[in-house]
Parts: sequence; structure tokens; C-alpha cells
Amino acid sequence: MRTLLAVDGSENANEALRLLKYLSMDHVVLLHALDVPKPAYPMMVPEVAQELYHEMERSMRADGEQLLDRAASLLPFHTGPVTRTLRVGSPAEVIVTTAEQEKTDLIVMGARGLGPIKERLLGSVSHRILTTAPCAKLIVPEPVKTIRQVLLPLSSSSDTEAVIRFLQLKPFREPIELTLLSVLPPLHPSWGVAALAAVPLQAREKENAQLFMQSTANQLERSGYSTRTQVLIGSVVESILDQARVRHADLILMGSRGRHGIPRLVLGSVSHAVLHKAPCPILVFN
Repeated sequence: MRTLLAVDGSENANEALRLLKYLSMDHVVLLHALDVPKPAYPMMVPEVAQELYHEMERSMRADGEQLLDRAASLLPFHTGPVTRTLRVGSPAEVIVTTAEQEKTDLIVMGARGLGPIKERLLGSVSHRILTTAPCAKLIVPEPVKTIRQVLLPLSSSSDTEAVIRFLQLKPFREPIELTLLSVLPPLHPSWGVAALAAVPLQAREKENAQLFMQSTANQLERSGYSTRTQVLIGSVVESILDQARVRHADLILMGSRGRHGIPRLVLGSVSHAVLHKAPCPILVFN
């Protein structure tokens, strides 16, 4: 699995680096983006502004090379060949462009807090990467002790197809236990469903969901994965977050598309809320 690790010197990025020991990789791209600021004085003589910009770039480039050196020295032994890349530009654009050029299977990066609220994924870098990167994305908000218990929310057959494609890459070094989760919203009479009809209709929906989950579990088990399934009725967001806590999930593995193929990462209420509030890292597959 070709993996790109975004390095920026933050503690979250360091946690992302440490997490690599749980992943199976045959090539690692270490990437640092130089977001060199333009001189902030519009009346500055152009030649002076240009020289100041180049001086800042030289200084930041030297710091970036040190970051890459340190990251390379801390990589696990099993990572395979390592490519070190330092590029000037917007971090989001640099990461996405490099992932495309390197044909990366997975981007690994730390989540950044914004001030005292520490809202994890509102930053433009994470937002743009999650919505535009062509491969899977692993966001690391905090230290990880292991990756064993994995929560896998599913909503459609497209989710099943996508997660099977991703898991065929054998991304994890150690065996994992997958909890497949389907959450059905409760039916309300206000939705045009008569109160007496709501109960059997909800039961039928739950039965169909259970059949779908078991079919998915069977496919995953044939690929060597240990699975269990659960179907709940309630708030989708709260159910995912609750199950992640109750099951002590080490990772939430979730898709980036809705039931009809409409991208919902961050923009959709479910993905947005889960990505902001999850108690563990999140790996988003396409």
C-alpha cells in the first residue's frame, strides 16, 4: 500500500507518524508543504519584497528538510522505500496533487485543533483533503495504542463495494475485528407514515438492514476478516459515536459517499458531525 504522510511538525502529525506502525505499507512518501507567506506591506519596493520572500523560503526550506529528516528517522522498519518530498504551495493543494502524482492509496495526517474549542476538522487543509483527495484518508486526532477494534458504519451497497476494495489492499499489519453498523432513522407519523403502519414498516426496514449487513459480513469474512453486525434505530450520528465509545473502537472506518453517490464528506451532517466528535482516528475510504 502506497502511503503519503503529511509532516508539519505538529504533535498531531507526530501521532500520525507513530500510527504507521499499525499499517501495512510497501512505499512511504514523506511530504512537507512550504506555505511561504507573501510580504504583508503593499508599498514595499518589489525587489525588496522578492528578496524577503526568497529569504523566508530558504529559512522555511531548511526547517522543512530537518522535519523530513526527523520523520524519516522515526519511521517503522517495515515501511519499504521512502520518498522525501518538499514542495512550495498551499498545503491542501500540495498534498492532493502529490497524492495524485504518486498514485497514493492512503493519506495519513494529523487533525489540527483551532484555538481553545479544538474543533478538529474545520481547518481548510483537512476540509479540502477530505473532499478532494483521490484516495483514502486517515485523520489522527490523538494518540493511538493499537488498531484492533474497528467500527464500520455502512449505509448502502456502494459502501460495501468501496470498503471491500480498500480492505483488499491489506492495510493493517495485525488482524482486526470489524463491527459493521447500520443505523436506521425512526419513522414518524409526520413523514406521512400512519402511526399504526410505522411499527411493522420499521421492523421490515430493520430486517432488510440485517440481511444487508450479514451479506456484507459474509463477503468480508471470505477475505479473512473477523466481523460482527449490529442494526440500530435512532440518530445516525449519535449512534455511531456511542458505538465507538461503548466498543472502545480504535478506529472508525467510513465511506465518503451517501446512498445515491452524492459526496457527503464534511458537507453532510452525518460525516461532518462524526469527523468532528469522534473519540478515535477516522479512516475515510472512497
